[in-house]
Amino acid sequence: MPAVLAIAAHPDDIEFLMSGTLLALKQTGYEVHYMNLADGCCGTTKYAREEIAAMRLAEAKAAAGSIGAIFHAPICHDLEIFYQKDLLAQVTSVVREAKPEIVLTHAPSDYMEDHMNACRLSVSAAFCRGMPNFQVTPDRSPIAGKVTLYHAQPYQNRDPLRKLIQPEFFVDTTSLVEQKVAMLGHHKSQKDWLDESQGLDSYLVALREMDQLVGSLSDSFQFAEGWRRHLHAGYCDPDDDPLTKALANRVEFNPNYQLD
Repeated sequence: MPAVLAIAAHPDDIEFLMSGTLLALKQTGYEVHYMNLADGCCGTTKYAREEIAAMRLAEAKAAAGSIGAIFHAPICHDLEIFYQKDLLAQVTSVVREAKPEIVLTHAPSDYMEDHMNACRLSVSAAFCRGMPNFQVTPDRSPIAGKVTLYHAQPYQNRDPLRKLIQPEFFVDTTSLVEQKVAMLGHHKSQKDWLDESQGLDSYLVALREMDQLVGSLSDSFQFAEGWRRHLHAGYCDPDDDPLTKALANRVEFNPNYQLD
C-alpha cells in the first residue's frame, strides 16, 4: 500500500491546508500519516503551556483518528520550529518509518517562520531518507525508493510580501469540505484563540472560505486545495507526479501557473 505523509507546523494546519487531499488519497487506497511538528502550546490566551499542549495533543489525535490516519507526535514547542540538526534527525526518522511515496507540507514562503521552517525540515528529511551516515532519532534504517514532495498554498494564497501565489494544480474538495470541517471541529480549543488572534468569526467558517478562495482561482471547482510540486532532484524521477495520477478525476492544472 502506498503511503502519504502530511507534515505541518501546528495542530489544525493539516486540517486547513491539506486534509481534503489526504481524504481523497485515502479513498484511492493510500495509507495516511499525520504529523504536526509543534505542540500548540502558544495557541491560547487562557491556559498554561502544559495544559493547552495536552489539550491540543488530544485534539490532534482525535482529528487524525477520525480519518484513520497514523499519528506522529509533535517534537517541539510553538515558535521553536528551527532548521537545526536535532529536529531534522527526528523528522527524518518519521519519514523513514512512514516510507511515503508522497510528502505534503507547507509552502516554502509563508506568513510565519514556523510554517517555512516546517517546510525546510520536511524537504531535507525526505532528502535524507536513504543516507546511512545521517543518524536519526529514534534510530531507524535508511529507506530506498522515490518520494515526491508537494507544497500547499500559503495562508490567504499570498507570500509574506503580499504577492498572489498561483498553485500549479487544484484538487477539488467540494465533496470533501464538510469532512474537512468535521476534522477541524476536533480542535475545539482553537475557536476562541483564532477569533482573538486573527479576527475570524468562526474557524469552521474560515476553513470553508479558504477552500472557496482557492476554488475561485480555478476554472471549475467551488472548493479546492492548491499544490505546487517540488523539484525532483534527490527525490524522484523528473516526470513523477503520483498525486495528480492518483487523483486525476479531482485535479485541474492551472493555466496561470508559470515555471519560467
